[in-house]
Amino acid sequence: MLTSALAFAGVAAIINVTPGLDTLLVLRTSVAHGRDGGLAAALGILTGCLAWGAATAIGLTALLTASRFAYDALRIGGAVYLAWLGGTALWRARRRAGEGAAEAQDGEAASPVTPRNRWAAFRAGLGTNLLNPKAGLFYMSLIPQFIPAGAPVFSATLLLTAIDVAELALWYWLVTHAASALGERIRRPAFRRRLEQFSGVAFLGFAANLALHDRA
Repeated sequence: MLTSALAFAGVAAIINVTPGLDTLLVLRTSVAHGRDGGLAAALGILTGCLAWGAATAIGLTALLTASRFAYDALRIGGAVYLAWLGGTALWRARRRAGEGAAEAQDGEAASPVTPRNRWAAFRAGLGTNLLNPKAGLFYMSLIPQFIPAGAPVFSATLLLTAIDVAELALWYWLVTHAASALGERIRRPAFRRRLEQFSGVAFLGFAANLALHDRA
């Protein structure tokens, strides 16, 4: 099992550091709301990963391939949620453009971090992960390949899930600290608006990709 776990850790590490939706969400939140906001978004994503891993261990993720309705319902729900995140980001960018003079005077790089902001960041991370059927298919298709013959499937699945989550936690910690430091150094309101615009377009792109994705 040790050899399989090490092999899985290597493959998962390559996948985890590949830029994608979750990393973009953590980066954007860290710049907009500082380190605490980014960590809250990362915690939401990691919670979703743990849920997918547990679902895989007890066989629930098999519903995504066995039931076309279940897959499509989750896929459409996720696409709508991502579209909402993208539209919200673009709206914020437009609103900040209208408040550019005031922002230029106060020169802050990040919005104040409040419990409400942290909770919103956590919900965003959890929602983008749980409403993405590709996340469930990732665990269901990848983890079984690294479970040795004769090994207990339930405990082995939870072990590999824990390895993946630990790697993601380290990666998001690095992204959060780097992005929050960048946000503190670049205090130009225009930078924050451009980031919101880029994030909004990217979220809409992820939404379109998810909406058009066919599991077959």
